Amino acid sequence: MIDRRTLLEALVGIALAPAVLARAQAPPSRSTLDPALARALTASPYVYVSPLRLDGAESTCHGEVWYGWLDGSVVVITAATSWKARSLARGLTRARLWVGDYGRWKQMLGRNDGFRAGPSCVAHAERIRDAGVLDRLLADYEKKYPAEIGNWRDRMRAGQRDGSRVLIRYAPEAPTAGGAGAART
Repeated sequence: MIDRRTLLEALVGIALAPAVLARAQAPPSRSTLDPALARALTASPYVYVSPLRLDGAESTCHGEVWYGWLDGSVVVITAATSWKARSLARGLTRARLWVGDYGRWKQMLGRNDGFRAGPSCVAHAERIRDAGVLDRLLADYEKKYPAEIGNWRDRMRAGQRDGSRVLIRYAPEAPTAGGAGAART
């Protein structure tokens, strides 16, 4: 028979479990990010994204993309048929992000891997369906990409409505000493 104290401790543990889990899964605050990474995320026009396979290896798909730094996460909007969206749909929920402007990674003759020298992190990816986040992202794009956003704004809005474009949030994992979530500079 379970005594009253054991029962109460178990009930308190069950009641607190969602809050503990949410705290454990929350993205790290800016203060836990590597300082070079935090500076780059607030100033850079691009992130380079590579989905991580289940074994942790990087995908061969990389790409420089527009992004917004919203609530401690990198947010992008992309075609539903893009490799970023397809990888996420296949359950690949982790990605490596590099931050900076290193030019196009695919070039006429070969590849440009210069982005690998920039600040980076491993992030948890998730699809989000919040029109409010899209509004905030587009407001950020208005400031970051004023010359180009006029060509894309309506397509992004319409695509998010009809499902041909998806919003993806990449929440940096908390850095660990030498671990997969550690930022590199």
